[in-house]
Amino acid sequence: MKKYLAEFLGTFWLVFGGCGSAIFASQIAAGDGGQLGILLVGVSLAFGLTVLTMAYAVGHISGGHFNPAVSFGLLAGGRFSGKELAPYIIAQCVGGIAAAGALCFISGGVGDGPGAFATNFYDSAVYFGKSYSMQQAFLTEFLLTMFFLIIIMGATDKWANGKFAGIAIGLGLTLIHLISIPITNTSVNPARSTSQAVFVGGQALAQLWLFWVAPIAGAIVGGLIYKFLLQRETAEA
Repeated sequence: MKKYLAEFLGTFWLVFGGCGSAIFASQIAAGDGGQLGILLVGVSLAFGLTVLTMAYAVGHISGGHFNPAVSFGLLAGGRFSGKELAPYIIAQCVGGIAAAGALCFISGGVGDGPGAFATNFYDSAVYFGKSYSMQQAFLTEFLLTMFFLIIIMGATDKWANGKFAGIAIGLGLTLIHLISIPITNTSVNPARSTSQAVFVGGQALAQLWLFWVAPIAGAIVGGLIYKFLLQRETAEA
């Protein structure tokens, strides 16, 4: 149960910190009309920091997945037991939804339309007047989650310096958000996408399938790539 509680808390923190920064702090109008908000770079860093901090706080208890796609990827890569997959995913989704509920209460509502309440999207010109298709969004989420799993498996490999694994993984997630917030609002995490979509409904729920299928598929491929093409069994001479 400690493992599942750790996954619940880690995913709660990821959604509350990452999505919360997007909802409350991304753009704050100053008195002179300027912007004091943290904008895209700040939100990206917030997501990375949530994973970095929880990786060190509870990663030694549960492995620090905080993401159903990561659990699938680690299973494919031989780093995780299939019998724990369902409980992990349930804990992650419940943690994310609980955090979204807290954000909804604090904000007093969720709004509507693409990107509202930090939801994920495709086929919507939310940023810079540019819209990305379902296929473009799918490839983005697939590739970024694939590389995220390669980062995770490499950083936590028995031959790597494990003391810095949390930093590499957190900065990896930061980079992922810097790339893809304008494209999909960045998922690479089905629990994070679900937590926001269930409160907004409508288009967010209708498009949610992509933010489960693409990250999980990418994670599985990333896990397999590392296991069969990159992982080594002995130390270099």
